[in-house]
Amino acid sequence: MRQQLAKLTAIHVVTDFYQGAVPALVAMFVLTRGYSFTAAAGITLAATFLSSVTQPLFGLWADRRAMGWPIPAGVAIAGTGVGLAGVSTNYVFTWIAIAVSGIGVALFHPEASRQARLAAGESAKGMSVFFLGANIGHAIAPIVVTTVIGVAGMGATPWLTIPALLAAAAYRRTTTAGSGMARETVAAQDDWRRFGWLTAVVILRSICALGAGALIAVHFVHRFQLDETAAGASLTVFLAAGMAGTLAGGWLADRYTRVTTMRIGYALCFAAMLALIAAPTFPVALTAAAILGAGLYIPFTVQVTLGQEFLPNRVGTASGVTLGLAVSAGGLFAPVLGAVSDHFGLLIAFSVISALLLTTFLLTSRLAPPKRHAAVLAPAEAQIDRPNAR
Repeated sequence: MRQQLAKLTAIHVVTDFYQGAVPALVAMFVLTRGYSFTAAAGITLAATFLSSVTQPLFGLWADRRAMGWPIPAGVAIAGTGVGLAGVSTNYVFTWIAIAVSGIGVALFHPEASRQARLAAGESAKGMSVFFLGANIGHAIAPIVVTTVIGVAGMGATPWLTIPALLAAAAYRRTTTAGSGMARETVAAQDDWRRFGWLTAVVILRSICALGAGALIAVHFVHRFQLDETAAGASLTVFLAAGMAGTLAGGWLADRYTRVTTMRIGYALCFAAMLALIAAPTFPVALTAAAILGAGLYIPFTVQVTLGQEFLPNRVGTASGVTLGLAVSAGGLFAPVLGAVSDHFGLLIAFSVISALLLTTFLLTSRLAPPKRHAAVLAPAEAQIDRPNAR
């Protein structure tokens, strides 16, 4: 199953490349087309909100029918949407193209997460590798997008579709009827109560991660009088530490438990946030930012797999909610932190994030590791579509 997990991780890199491409495209639209910040925000909303809201629906669909085609179809649609975004200056056309890309991302994730869980088995580390693919895709997207558009202009966005089409074709070609596992069925009841508490934790974590990511570079500029390059480097450290945290979360969950790993992550976050607020020098603040980035991502993979264990009969639904709907809800509340920052200052906004992190840590007391149940796997033919199946 390592080969299947490796394929899923590789196509995850490509799919989330297109999520990471949207902010870079939006910045280029502002520069080259003169879009207002409101118009730019509308395009971002098209990608993130529609994608997040539709993910639970695709998760429900994945739970009802074992099917492999949403994985290559999702990445192909995501890439096509981004590729079309730059071919017309019409705002509505661009908005629709980005929305289509977001729906492709939404189509991909529930089924891919379900299959990755089956391929990884009991290993949280295996799932952390799968989600590391998302971090890598997000990280490389701005570099590739700005390079392509900087060299060839906005009309070159169709070239960005090529990785998606190649990845979709390669996945379909290498995935045969016997290469995957079927739907997992377990003799257990879904624990909706604990899943509800977990959803609350995921929402709060999303608010904190998006808020910190948006404000941390600005904080370094104002607090330590840094230029934009140095402040950008601090954000890079924050994001790089997040990648390390993604892998560390899987290792910790395998060694201890998923719930314990979440508590470790949020305890680190709370301590790091306090250190960031009180940091007297830039090196101390940068260290705190790195710990904060790692702490925020230690629970990320663990939360998704824990949600799948709370809803063992609805793994796709659990993936869609923890990856999609809850993150969208967090994104809707994150602008409130911007308003707090504008009216009361960055330190007050960071204090609010600290309070939310403490609340998140306390909410994990409502969670408990679910009981292990033996899984029954149907024949592989039921799980993966044949290459030529419609």
